[in-house]
Formats: sequence, structure tokens, C-alpha cells
Amino acid sequence: MSHSAGARYDALLCTNVAGIEMRTPVLAASGTFGFGEEFADFVDLARLGGVMVKGTTLLPRRGNDGVRIAETPQGMLNCIGLENPGADVFLHETLPRIADYGMNVIVNISGSSVEDYAALAARLNVAGVAALEVNISCPNVREGGIVFGTDPRAAAEVVRAVCAESRHPVIAKLSPNVTSITEMALAVEDAGADAISLINTLIGMQIDIHRWQPVLGNRTGGLSGPAVKPVAVRMVWEVAHAVRVPVIGMGGIASWQDAVEFFLAGASAVAVGTANFADPEITMKICDGLGQYLHDKQLSNIQEIVGKAWQSMYFSNNF
Repeated sequence: MSHSAGARYDALLCTNVAGIEMRTPVLAASGTFGFGEEFADFVDLARLGGVMVKGTTLLPRRGNDGVRIAETPQGMLNCIGLENPGADVFLHETLPRIADYGMNVIVNISGSSVEDYAALAARLNVAGVAALEVNISCPNVREGGIVFGTDPRAAAEVVRAVCAESRHPVIAKLSPNVTSITEMALAVEDAGADAISLINTLIGMQIDIHRWQPVLGNRTGGLSGPAVKPVAVRMVWEVAHAVRVPVIGMGGIASWQDAVEFFLAGASAVAVGTANFADPEITMKICDGLGQYLHDKQLSNIQEIVGKAWQSMYFSNNF
């Protein structure tokens, strides 16, 4: 099926999340889609709700040494280590180059200190950027390496600093490696986040039984793919119940049916990550399937199913 043929129900999919106008509520997750241009032969980039481009830091990073990726049952582990060319190259070379694709460029930002995040947010106050996604799953080098995203106060401090500097909508990306995901969500909402995306990867490990050593060069890595989907759906459900800002759900989405689960749980949009590696056209297939689903259900817009599972549960428990 051509992109144009599959797009016949896209009018049912248009939405607005945190002030970002989206043709469809299907986005590409950071770290799995490059800067978008790598997928231009397979995907109508402008049809996506946005492309969360590769994680960007103030200065270039070379990433981790050794093995960086390992396949796991129904998923994968990665410890890429935020390898990227840095803000200068992104602003002066990459951003002008991808401008013609007509996509919402959502810049995923990382830092080693609150000041790093704030400075990067200020640098990105340029045309061509639709929003910032704040990756708080980074160690705070000034506080003994504790990950910002596991401490509500540290996470809030980062988000507050980014919001103070940025003229763009700010999306806080939550780590699932916490005791209470709702506590984290409420903290970043109170700090000014315009939307919340979740989940980032779970921490995992794989050991080579012949070498008697961890497979990954960094020992541990981020687990993603279908294996994490039930965890992601549960956390999206909990967060969407707790906050007033929109939620972008991600974690193991590999089909339009998976995406529908996230909308029913309370997500206003979804992002597809690991599945892009297996099928570079998967985001288009998910858009097609969502449109057909809404048409078959005689619904007029995707927003009609956001959080619908709550209402169904409420009514079934009260009658």
C-alpha cells in the first residue's frame, strides 16, 4: 500500500499535543530514527506527529566502548552512550539539512548538570525546532552520579531550568527505573513540563555464559522492545490518571493494536522506537491501522479513545 492510499483516514488522526500540531499522533522515538532523514525513503516524515531526533548534548560525545547492542527475547539491550555530534553540528549542519522534510523536529536533550540542560535549551531557541524532549535518564556528575530521573527534586530542577530558557514546548521523558512513576510525573508537571513522555528503557543485563562476562561493554544497558510493553502501558495508565498535561506513550509498540492500547490507557500520542529497526515502514503501517480502526468504529477523531479504558472500567464497576 502506498503512503497516500494508507493516509485516506488521516483526517481522523490529526491532533494537537502541548501546542504541537500533528497530522497523526504517531511519532518516532529518539535513538531509533536518527535525525529522520535516514528513513526518508521509507516514511512520509511530514505525516508523523514528530521525529524525536537522536539525543543531543552541548558537546560531541563518542559514546561507550565495547559491545553496545545485544538482542534479547522480544527486545534488545543498548548502551550507546549518547554518541552524537553535539549542538553546534546539529544547529549548523543537521537542522538546515532536514528542514525541507516538513516534519516536527523534537530535539531530545541530555546533560551532565542542570546548567548543561539550561544552556542547551537556550541554544535551541531557533526556527525549525518544534519542541524539546528532556532526557532525565542521565547521571548528575555533581551529585555523585545519581540519575536525575530517579530523584523527583533533581528531575524537577532540570525541567524547571529548561522551561526557564526554552521558547518551545517542553516534554519531560520519564525513566521507568523508579519506585513511583506518578511521583516523578507530578514533580516534572509542577516544574513546568508541557507534556510527559514515557517510558524510557528499563535497566537490564546479559551475560555471556562462555566468557563469563557481561555482553555489553558498559555491563548494563537499556531494555526496549515488545518485552517492556506491559510495563509501559501500566505506567502510562498511572501517569495519565495523575497529571493534567498530555502524555506521549512509548515502550514496545510494534503494531497499530499496540498503539491503541496506549491511547486507551490515556496517552494523547505514541512514539515508536525499537520496531523501526525491524521494519523501517512500521510508523506508516501504524498510522494506516489507527485510521482504519477509527473509521471502523465510526469515531471522528483519535481523541475520542484517549483514556477510554478508564471510563469503561468506571461504568463496569458502577453498574
